Amino acid sequence: MYSESPVIDVFDNPNPARNYMNSIEVAEFTSVCPKTGLPDFGTISIDYVADQKCIELKSLKYYFLSYRNRGIYYEAVTNQILDDLIATCNPRFMEVTGEFSARGAISSTIVATYRKEGFEFQP
Repeated sequence: MYSESPVIDVFDNPNPARNYMNSIEVAEFTSVCPKTGLPDFGTISIDYVADQKCIELKSLKYYFLSYRNRGIYYEAVTNQILDDLIATCNPRFMEVTGEFSARGAISSTIVATYRKEGFEFQP
């Protein structure tokens, strides 16, 4: 049964005056299809421009492990991750991409994006 997600820790941005891209890849994401109960596998990529806080990676790993037995659709999990990370670190920009492995010869990629009002950034 699903329980509350672990807390994602943050730390002070060492250079909050600069816009720079942080890229994180979780290559072994696992959740469960809510319809069939079968495991779903994928890669979650997170690109973000921090404001005052950055995401601490070990706590992020435990956060992702909390999805291992949770029944959730691809669209829902990608957007939930984005919402949770925005609430945690309040970035200037964030994009979460879920690339889910093929099942029955069909694969799926979901992209959810957030940008603070007025923020412009060209990497």
